[in-house]
Amino acid sequence: MPLPPWPPSLSQAQLEELTLQATTYALANSLLFLPPHSESSKHPSPAPASADHAPFALFPTPFPRHLFEHAMKLQRIYNVLYTRIASDEDFLDSIFSADVGMGKVDNFVGTLWRIWKDVRTEGLIQPLQLGIFRSDYLLHDEGGGEMTIKQVEFNTIASAAGALSQATDGLHRYLLACTEYFHGSDILKASNLATNDTLVQVVKGLVVAHQAYLQFGAVGSSPVLGASSNGTKRVPRILFVVQPNERNIFDQKPLEYALLMHHGIHVVRRRLDQLASARISERDGRRLYVKDQDSCDRDGVDEDQDDGWEISVIYFRAGYTPTDYPTPAHFETRKLLERSRAIKCPPIALQLAGSKKIQAVLSDPGVVESFLLRAPKLCRNAREKQSGSVGDHVFTVRDVEELRASWMEMYSLDTPNAITRTLSQHMDMVLKPQREGGGNNVYKAHIPSFLEGLDEKEREAWIAMRLIRAPVGVRNWLVRSGRENTLANVVSELGTFGWALFTHTQTSLPSSIKLQEESGGYLLRTKGVESDEGGLATGFSVLDSALLVD
Repeated sequence: MPLPPWPPSLSQAQLEELTLQATTYALANSLLFLPPHSESSKHPSPAPASADHAPFALFPTPFPRHLFEHAMKLQRIYNVLYTRIASDEDFLDSIFSADVGMGKVDNFVGTLWRIWKDVRTEGLIQPLQLGIFRSDYLLHDEGGGEMTIKQVEFNTIASAAGALSQATDGLHRYLLACTEYFHGSDILKASNLATNDTLVQVVKGLVVAHQAYLQFGAVGSSPVLGASSNGTKRVPRILFVVQPNERNIFDQKPLEYALLMHHGIHVVRRRLDQLASARISERDGRRLYVKDQDSCDRDGVDEDQDDGWEISVIYFRAGYTPTDYPTPAHFETRKLLERSRAIKCPPIALQLAGSKKIQAVLSDPGVVESFLLRAPKLCRNAREKQSGSVGDHVFTVRDVEELRASWMEMYSLDTPNAITRTLSQHMDMVLKPQREGGGNNVYKAHIPSFLEGLDEKEREAWIAMRLIRAPVGVRNWLVRSGRENTLANVVSELGTFGWALFTHTQTSLPSSIKLQEESGGYLLRTKGVESDEGGLATGFSVLDSALLVD
């Protein structure tokens, strides 16, 4: 069934009224980005002095209800699938090893893998792990008026825009309540707006992990409770690892506020370079301590006098791209965090599991079946471990078929035949590296010259994927700060959120700790059809919400 003609027509006065109401709502409800950082500023203020409203679509964009619900259903399967992948050390080693795998041709991947290997050799001290996931899809035109959803990628680190997407849902609900969109369409009603509780779900995952840390503590010991320098007890805090000059702080701060105001959990925000002063207490079960910010820059502070805050959960909103590690010291800090008793979100194993290479390998015959149907192939060690994970559930062949139906053709560029195949169909392909953050892919006509510039080994670090054919004919008003509204032909990318608290080994845990996974909430990013990339922070897309249509 084709999507309805969109958007409803507006007079100039109606467009101006909607824009005024929308932009003031965005400014009043933290639907914001900080302005780009100025390198010319010699003494930048630590406190933001201004902000711009985030880019957004003026109308919610139509999305088939049954496909939206199908994506939500798939998320529960993906939650378990990726916990099982992250628990299978042999499987991940065979793909990412710096000796024989992807790490041999991709230095960033290889460095992360070596850190993970060193930590495993020493012994992983924290069995509990947290994943906060987002699976991204585009509508795919199958022809004859039929549409399906096809997965773009699966994110296992810094799955962002949860708070902003929930705020965008609020914006569209407000515009509907305030103006009724000038009665422009019968389908524009509150019952057709998809419920978005992403902020609630992400916070819940962090809270569950924090509480599990408090209950589990050191093996065989009482629950965790740190001691301050003056002898008073200090409850552990959650650490947010963030990037320098973070523009997307308004997607992160609502998580902090909810953790503190609704759950009494404090958050410590630090960049990787600031965490050079963090320390692990070897005599205290490798608990992680992060100093108060005012002591991080002071000379002569005796670390024995002030351990700082004990950390329960490390939530990475940085660390997913090589630019986050400008010096070897940054990788050493990542290793320190990985060694600690704090619950990692994600641990390196789960970060590697979210790579494009895993997407391609899963599409090979029998691989995803070995994880979900518990067949022995490729999952022998993981099957021994999964009894301690959230992965006790055995899925059906139908579940696997539905996952596979959501994938486009995808393969590694590690053979001459793969290169020839890609070049012969390059106008229908996209090349993807093992990177996150947007703006890294190579499309269509740019592929031949790009491949020509890579040597044989470098090509092995790339994945080829057949392009998704998005349906045409949908338009929307795109509103960007400081620019005129644009009425554009658009395509929307749906991201569904989920989380899982799981273990990488079979571990005896207190009965009060429940290993679990949930899904809920979504992100809709809308962009002009002429744009191949879809990142918000990189400026390609605007925030949107789904108007469900039958």
